Amino acid sequence: MRVLAESDIRRLVPLSLDVVAAVADGFRALGEGSVATPPILRLDLPESRGEIDVKTAHARGWDSFAVKMSTGFFDNPARGLPSGDGLMVLFSAATGTPVALLLDGGYLTTVRTAAAGAVAAQWLAPPRVDTVGLVGSGVQAWFQLCALLLVRPYRRVLVWSPTSDHARQLAERATRDLHREAEPTPDLERLVRTSDVVVTATPSRAPLVEGKWLHAGQHITAMGADAPDKQELAGDVWRRADVAVCDVRAQALTLGDSRHAVEAGSLDPGRLWELGAVVAGRRPGRTASDQVTVCDLTGTGIQDTAVARLAYQRALAEEVGQELRP
Repeated sequence: MRVLAESDIRRLVPLSLDVVAAVADGFRALGEGSVATPPILRLDLPESRGEIDVKTAHARGWDSFAVKMSTGFFDNPARGLPSGDGLMVLFSAATGTPVALLLDGGYLTTVRTAAAGAVAAQWLAPPRVDTVGLVGSGVQAWFQLCALLLVRPYRRVLVWSPTSDHARQLAERATRDLHREAEPTPDLERLVRTSDVVVTATPSRAPLVEGKWLHAGQHITAMGADAPDKQELAGDVWRRADVAVCDVRAQALTLGDSRHAVEAGSLDPGRLWELGAVVAGRRPGRTASDQVTVCDLTGTGIQDTAVARLAYQRALAEEVGQELRP
């Protein structure tokens, strides 16, 4: 078994179009019906504001599959620790033998989640994007901004966060590192009304974005609601949606923003399409410039398998990592 340290994984798998393509291949396999995905195993630790998720999936014909354990402990930043952590184990699909231990510290989860946002934008966002509205200011918010730039080279960024200093810092980073015009704003309504693409990446337990703020031609990707009690989009957002998409329908209707919309009667579950079906060409994505498109991403194990396989293949090619033998 090959053991890969986080430093090696970060070098081998930077956020890039290759990663976006690998994650898109995973979604395509989902859309073609060739992926086995069991339900997520989840444990909440409310006394620590913590959670752990275990995800896995295998695509027929792929030589390996990953099991991913990821944690989110949201008081960690006050302790000087990252809020996310975790690791992945890659197994041979032929023998069940573990072939790699990826001690990524949650990095691969961050990258594959950002790549999923880019995949959603490829098929659903307007072809030309001037302004991006970013709701959230954490690590994932930053990676979403970087991933979106790979597929929609926007000009300007507006950043909103419940912590104004964090919004300011992220806007400054976008100006410095991405060379975009960026500014923080305390006015969430202004952000939504002004933006061509809105990305929400928060752990919010109450809706933030309201449907009455949306405008024709807009795209929204929501990815913070990955648990039954999380919600970023108000129900009327889904009423405004001409195209409503999620990553895994059964999962999103249990964990995601779409769950709240269906329960409130704001979304007919029959209108909710899977992103994989869009990528595979079995459902249309954006077909008109004035459509409002909404995508609910809860995270699926095939994304983890896709990036774990990519890391392992590159590690073998470069002879990186420590080999452990019985």
